[in-house]
Amino acid sequence: MVSMVIYFHYLLKFDIPTSSNTLTNFLGSVCLLSLLGGFISDTYLNRLYTILIFGSLEVIGLSMVTIQAYSKDLRPDITCEKSCIKGGIALMFYGSLSILAIGTGGVKGALPALGADQFDSKDPKGAKQLGSYFNWYMLSTTFGAMIGVTFVVWVSINKDWYWGFFMGTMAAIVGFIAIALGKPFYHYPPLRSSPLLRIAQVIVVAFKNRRLTLPENPDELFEINDIDKYQYDEKLPHTNQFRLLDKAAIVPLETFPQPWKVCTVTQVEEVKVLTRMLPILASTIIMNTCLAQLQTFSVLQGAFMDQHIFGKKFPPASIPIFPLVFMTFLIPIYEFVVVPFARKITGHPSGITQLQRVGVGLILSIISMGVAGIIEVKRRDQSIKDPFNPISLFWLSFQYGIFGLADMFTIVGLMEFFYKEAPSGMKSLATSFAWLSLSFGYFLSSAFVDIMNAVTKKIAPSKKGWIEGDNLDESNLNLFYWFLAVLSTLNFVVYLLCASWYRYKEDTAESKTESRNDQ
Repeated sequence: MVSMVIYFHYLLKFDIPTSSNTLTNFLGSVCLLSLLGGFISDTYLNRLYTILIFGSLEVIGLSMVTIQAYSKDLRPDITCEKSCIKGGIALMFYGSLSILAIGTGGVKGALPALGADQFDSKDPKGAKQLGSYFNWYMLSTTFGAMIGVTFVVWVSINKDWYWGFFMGTMAAIVGFIAIALGKPFYHYPPLRSSPLLRIAQVIVVAFKNRRLTLPENPDELFEINDIDKYQYDEKLPHTNQFRLLDKAAIVPLETFPQPWKVCTVTQVEEVKVLTRMLPILASTIIMNTCLAQLQTFSVLQGAFMDQHIFGKKFPPASIPIFPLVFMTFLIPIYEFVVVPFARKITGHPSGITQLQRVGVGLILSIISMGVAGIIEVKRRDQSIKDPFNPISLFWLSFQYGIFGLADMFTIVGLMEFFYKEAPSGMKSLATSFAWLSLSFGYFLSSAFVDIMNAVTKKIAPSKKGWIEGDNLDESNLNLFYWFLAVLSTLNFVVYLLCASWYRYKEDTAESKTESRNDQ
């Protein structure tokens, strides 16, 4: 998908900012729609059926993109220079991207949780395997992406774009067939009532009871102590954060209270868990904004560089191979060397906590943005000095390699964090929060480009925006990268505050047990 920025620019005649924004808006929509897949797989369908239904839409979307790339009647005329996407061409283009975004997003929302459901996180062995699963999930995704940005991109550029999209369509079909073949072996957790309905119920009842006084003893709050009820559902202990929500569990005077008049402590704690997650989610958005910019502008930078590496031409659309290669080697090293070593020191099943892992990723993203600015200065200076002797495309491997490490730590850490910390009936929805963070990052990246151009156009002596037009040599992309580095540093400080304030569910349960033993 990242290579589509080249497709937008050269075949569909978008300028550089529009190509970048179109791609980031599309990727942002994909990640945002993962919430839809997560919600449905928690409430109405099991994970597998959700994947297969949305997978069918993904295949349809890919097929439509392939048809448009193949048909000359559905592409702008080669002589067109501006506003080339209109009429039937625009309908096919935006229709195919919309269907593809819905299908891909729905699959993203259910697929990670389907695999994670096969492990028992309450069992010590299962907890270790769960942490390993997310690493292997990331590695598997990396292998697929490596094929996409090398072989598929080579076919797209050297043969034709429709062949590349056709290969993606066939690969998706084979992938969904493989998932369907595992149907007899999967473990499916029972479906529960709508998580959105449970959240709304807590908020409404807490608001109605806002004038009531909370009991001094939390044990007096309403709870159903039924073993059968919690055979599959998770019973959460009471916590002292967000005490206002506890008013939803105040026992009414009626002997048999109606559900809309009182909520259980577990139901209230589910909302508290999601509320505690929100600051963590918000503080990772800036990093994902940087990721979106690096993905798109690095590909465009490559078009202005020497594309020969080790004597062979290397297409700019294959630049994402750099972080993927790093991740291919480093994920197994992290799994087999770093995690066992850290586990001996910390005693944590994953070696370090999920939030610590995300923090490492945020630090690496700051370094990556700083390096990206330095590389852009070197590229631009050489291009202006000697346009016929640009620097090698290989220089981009430094910024992309570091960001690949950041991605490995952050995305995997977030997926494991949201899955393990989420209430039992919200696993898919909560795991989708990792994609939601990416979604906001992609959407903000589009806004950042527009806002930055508007502001710098007014204050710059040249009266030109930092990223404007089709020529990167006339832009100040390096200043934009460094601005993101400063912003990421401030964001990391906020993240440290949020992470230190967060209390894991295990810590909450342990403190509750200790207090009862003391009594």
